[in-house]
This record gives sequence, structure tokens and C-alpha cells, in this order.
Amino acid sequence: MFDAAFISVPIMAALVGWFTNWLAIQMSFYPVQFVGLGVIGWQGVIPRKAEKMAHICIDRTLRQFGDLNAVYQKLEPQKIVEQVLSQVTPRLDEYIDEMMYEIQPVLWDNLPMFLRRRIYQWAREQLPARIEDLVEDFGDDLDELVDLKALLSRELKQHPDLMNRIFKQAGAVELRSVINRGAIIGGILGCVLAPLWSRYPEPWLLPVGGFVIGFVTNWLAINLIFSPLKPRRFLFWHIQGLFLRRQPEISDIWATLVAEELITVEKVADAMINGCRGDRTRAIIQKHLRPLMDNSLLVKLTAQVTVGMSGYTELKKAMNQQALHATQDVFSDPAFNKERAPVVARVLAEQMKALQPAEFQDILRPAFREEEIQLMFVGGIFGAIAGTIQFLALINYPL
Repeated sequence: MFDAAFISVPIMAALVGWFTNWLAIQMSFYPVQFVGLGVIGWQGVIPRKAEKMAHICIDRTLRQFGDLNAVYQKLEPQKIVEQVLSQVTPRLDEYIDEMMYEIQPVLWDNLPMFLRRRIYQWAREQLPARIEDLVEDFGDDLDELVDLKALLSRELKQHPDLMNRIFKQAGAVELRSVINRGAIIGGILGCVLAPLWSRYPEPWLLPVGGFVIGFVTNWLAINLIFSPLKPRRFLFWHIQGLFLRRQPEISDIWATLVAEELITVEKVADAMINGCRGDRTRAIIQKHLRPLMDNSLLVKLTAQVTVGMSGYTELKKAMNQQALHATQDVFSDPAFNKERAPVVARVLAEQMKALQPAEFQDILRPAFREEEIQLMFVGGIFGAIAGTIQFLALINYPL
């Protein structure tokens, strides 16, 4: 029994340490949706806390940088103007046709083609100046037009696995290291437990020892990710929290994925138009369309064949609606979103890299801190089960 304990207890403890750390990582990510009945059940820590972590991240990075308006300037507004013109100009005739067929189909059908062409040409000449003013106005008020937290919340609710993918790609090396270190720590603790069991072979010792090993390895695993905050020397090693040690690389990966998946030009534009502050966006569009409409050949033409001001009112509504549709068409262009994403990523990454270790830690740690005691107890329970199995094996099959 003595020899078996000295061999099997450390091996079992290493397996417990490896498995409980692996389990803790899995429970951090899965299940993506809550599984259980009532209050009894589980949802992965990261999907459950995704909104909170994303909000903290954006708060820290944008607070450091300034606001969305400052980010917008980095996007080069002139590029946005060029994108709008490149997408709208080829379809301008189509937009005018759709608008006129909606409010005055008979008039538009019977209008001579030379007059239609004159209207198309007049609109193309007026468009660049109107778009430049509109884009500049959006840049000045973007922080007031977009509720960024609402945008993040909406996207994370629709795609609860999104933060999982971000964490897995950003922290793949660290997560593997945590699991492997669980085996090492468990094996070391097993070497302490083996002589105790050999000397005091009490029935409760291995289950309790297994619980302690599972609990402690999970505790150490979580703390190895986030502590210590700053590099410290221990004998021949420099140690620091695994995520903190790779802050620059993780910042780049995190920022790239957030820019490509969460804060895209298309999604920000959609939030401007359809979000809780969409009425302000529509007011800005109307402000810049009004000069266009006041001098519009379409307005004059429509007013001549309609009663009173109803023609102007209907045309104004149709133009506003068409402008909103055109905006969504413009910014849904995948190529433009892909081209602008690195700009947003660069801004976020620069600010994440500039965070102090304590601030960088606070992006991730609060969510885990609320759940870590549960993860430790789950590790302890599995360790106790493994200890009980080992006790029965050593008693019934002594060597």
C-alpha cells in the first residue's frame, strides 16, 4: 500500500489538477445559453458577463482616447464622403425614380425624358456638397447619435458566442498554460498528500485531500491569469499574470476582433439610424436635405400638379426615407467595412496597450471574481470524487 500510494496519489492529483483546470476553463465558456431549471443551472461565465466586460473595455479605451467623435476623425471623413458618393451616384437615378413612383407615379411616367435627365443631372451636381456637409455634421455629433453600450448589448445578445471567440483567440496560449499548470500544481500537492496518507490512512484523508487539490488548483489557475500585476522575480523566474504579460499582443487581437465583429462602420451607421437616438440622426439628414429640396426641380414640378403644399410634404417624407435607405446601402458594403476596420482596431489597441496593468486587469477580472468561488468548489467536488475512487482502489487492491 505504501509503494502504491507514493506512485498513484501524485499521479491522480496531477490528473485532478489538469482536469479541474480544464473544467474551469470550459465552464468559463460553456454553455453559451443558460442550461438548467429555475435558479439551478449554469451558463458560461464569459457569455453571461459579456456585456459587462465589453462595456468596461469600451469605457476604458474611449475614456482614454476621448470619444467616438475622435475615433471618427481617425476614420478619415473624406474617405466616408468618397464611399457615399461612389455608392449613391451610380444609383441616384434609381433612387429618384423610386421616390417619384411612390408619390407621383402618373406624373413621372408622363414626364418627357429630357426633363427627367435634367433632374438627374441637377441632383448629381448638388449631391457632393450636400454629402460633405452631412458627413461633417455627423462627425461633430457622433457621440450623441450613437449609444455605443446599447449597440454592444444588442450585438452580444444576438451573438452570445462572440465574446467566447474573442477570448479564445486572444488568450489561447494562456488558457493552455493554465490547464497544463494545473497538472504540475496538482502533482506537487499530491507529493505532499502521499506521505500523509501513508502515515495516516484515514478513510476521509484522500477525499478531503482531493477536494483541497481541486479547489486550490482552480484558485491558482484563476490567479495565475491575473496576478501578479507587475513582473516579479522569484528565484530564477520573472512572473506576472499570464494575460498581463501579453498585454500588447492580446490588445491587438482583442481590438481587431472587436473592430471586425462589434464596432463596424455598418453597425454604427445602423445604430445611428435605427437606435434609440435615431430621431436625431433623421433631424440632421433633414437639415441637409432642406436646401436641396428648397431649390429642387422636383419640388417645383410636383407643387405645380398637386394641391397646396401637400406635394412638398409628401416629397419631403419620401426624400428623407430614401436617404435613410441609401445610408444603409452605402455602409453595408463589405469591402468598405473591411478597409475601415483596421483603423478602428488601431485606435482601440493603442489605448488598451496604454492602460496600466490594474486597469487592463479590471477589464477581465471583475466578471471572473463574481464566479470564481463556484468554479473552485466545482473543482473541489471533482477532486473529492477522484480521492474517494482512489481510496477505494487502494483499500480493495493494495500492492
